[in-house]
Amino acid sequence: MNELPSRRQLLGTAAGAALATFAVGGTASAGTPAAGSDAAAATYTPPALRTWLSLNSGWRFHKGDVTNAQAPAFDDSSWTALSVPHTWNAADGADGGGNYYRGVGWYRRRITVPAELAGKMLFLQFAGANQVADVWIDGTHLGQHQGGYSRFRFGATANLRPGRESVLAVKVTNADNPDIAPLSADYTFQGGIYRNVSLYAVDKLAVRLLDYAGPGVYLRQRSVTAASATVDVRATVFNNNATSRSLVVRAVVTGADGTIVADRSSAPQTIGANAGLDVVQTLTIANPRRWNGLTDPYQYSATVEIRDAAAGTVTDVVTEPLGLRSFSLDPATGFSLNGSHLGLHGVNLHQDRAVEGWAVSDADHTQDFALIKEVGATTVRMAHYQHDQKDYNLADALGVVVWAEIPLVNGTTNSAAFTASTQNQLRELIRQNYNHPSIAFWSIGNEQGKDDTPTNTLLASLAALVASEDPDRISTYANNLGNDATVASHADTTAYNKYFGWYGGSYNDLGPWADSLHKAEPQRTFAVSEYGAGANPAQHALNPSQPSTGGSFHPEEYQSLLHEASWKQLAARPFVWGSFVWNMFDFASDGRNEGGQPGINDKGLVTRDRATRKDSFYWYKANWSAEPTLYLTSRRWTARTDAATEVKVYSNAAQVTATLNGTSLGAKSSSDHIFKWTGVTLRKGANTVTVTASIGGTTHTDTVTWTLA
Repeated sequence: MNELPSRRQLLGTAAGAALATFAVGGTASAGTPAAGSDAAAATYTPPALRTWLSLNSGWRFHKGDVTNAQAPAFDDSSWTALSVPHTWNAADGADGGGNYYRGVGWYRRRITVPAELAGKMLFLQFAGANQVADVWIDGTHLGQHQGGYSRFRFGATANLRPGRESVLAVKVTNADNPDIAPLSADYTFQGGIYRNVSLYAVDKLAVRLLDYAGPGVYLRQRSVTAASATVDVRATVFNNNATSRSLVVRAVVTGADGTIVADRSSAPQTIGANAGLDVVQTLTIANPRRWNGLTDPYQYSATVEIRDAAAGTVTDVVTEPLGLRSFSLDPATGFSLNGSHLGLHGVNLHQDRAVEGWAVSDADHTQDFALIKEVGATTVRMAHYQHDQKDYNLADALGVVVWAEIPLVNGTTNSAAFTASTQNQLRELIRQNYNHPSIAFWSIGNEQGKDDTPTNTLLASLAALVASEDPDRISTYANNLGNDATVASHADTTAYNKYFGWYGGSYNDLGPWADSLHKAEPQRTFAVSEYGAGANPAQHALNPSQPSTGGSFHPEEYQSLLHEASWKQLAARPFVWGSFVWNMFDFASDGRNEGGQPGINDKGLVTRDRATRKDSFYWYKANWSAEPTLYLTSRRWTARTDAATEVKVYSNAAQVTATLNGTSLGAKSSSDHIFKWTGVTLRKGANTVTVTASIGGTTHTDTVTWTLA
């Protein structure tokens, strides 16, 4: 078992392992020095014992199935040389027609593990491959992973011989599979090894790497107040030696500067040969600095050291983020963080961008969160699946509250295989992301198309799984089947996808709908998980009526009108605990052909290439962000045919002054961040509009030029 785990173990379970649990109670043996103490605070730097090797470069790729491509001697010289992350649908998955390639792709590369890693346990890690991946080393099948969004690992110690070259072959398919969620969705299911690949080398006595590819160290926050925080640190250890060992586990919590604030070591425990042991230690941190959203997203670090007691050596070290916080929902006042109300207003996020598709880089992720920060969002729904770890890390550091979700979208298959696969994806999501302080919500699905018994049985099992895996967070669900749908009854709270003014009704209907639901069920907590409208920033009209959602004309100005009305209604209703614009960025949905952009869902506040912040982006920035905002709308509508127009500005200033061609249009005040000058007449040729405002004692100016033919 230590060398070749079973398939269940490759998926992360503990099948076949002799597992035990050892708990250590009480308070930490070291903590924050008392006020006025003369004792110097001790610092701690975790020793770096694990070896991590990137395997992103040096791949060869072939689109299509090939017989015997896993064989070491297979000739791949004619294949395409590339690096991962990679997807084969970056182009055809975003050009419209719904006919992008869904099938098999093969990847091969040579790998030589450094000779100095002899005697270590070796694990291959894939951060994401869509949707089914089979992995071979030198023709030996290590296993198969099902599910396109979660991290997975395979033990490779018996197959990779340090100092000797081996061939790593991976067969990936994004073909339709009725046993794996999602079955369908309004986005392109891009195939390939679209996230990073790496190799870990660890000691034989180490924290487990095959616990659903989780970190193996889990930090349960039992109680967090301004005075004290109590944390259970659970270390899952595995002894891959052929003989038993005497084990000591140390848990250390340090501040951002390395100062030790809690420190405890377990008593020696015997861990059997080829066996597992869970060690739980309770640490108390006095006067904690709490993770407090955008205001102060402070993070401690929690480190676990595994020590071979007989040898007196540390064999493994794992460090995880620890952001101490508490949160709750109230049916009248919404979401609270650390006992204080926090309005959750934000965006939905997909893992997609122009040219690259899903094969986005760390720099891309960083840019996305810089834009999310700029708009002033306090929350992000990472739809509709598990995202790359980089996204959760960025959310932790930024201080945005996260809704994390599994890819159970639209339909289900009433089968044991589909149920098991979906439950496995949820368990992977929770285990792999358990320690991220930003995550407050685990979502069990989105927009199930049926409210029947099989669907509800599955959702009930998923809600129960959340409660079992992580009873301290909130389970949620995104519903579009009506207020009384049974699918909305399983999670701790429910959210609704409401497209008033786009897929029916008026954009003024959102508030009355929320009032009606709140009045009918005053004890229900609920959010708006999606709302929005499409917009092509190259298409324009003055105060347009609702366009055809499937038509070719999606004027930017209509999106703005819808979001103006929607946010005003949401802001006035604190009992709606959260709202999430659909979407932060335009994204690939190959079956669409609308708004003059085939293959694109154009509801983003920012274009798919991140080059253009649409007008609606600045509407939200003016409302959500403290950063000075002064923005002239319709700025891309540069070629005009009608002299009659208006000037509209989004700003968080108290007063804005406008001029047209150097002539004053006067000053306007506003209480809703919208400043408007109507009855404006353009002259033939170029027209320059300039607006000025004082914000925070600094003068800000914005200018556009419109040319009348």
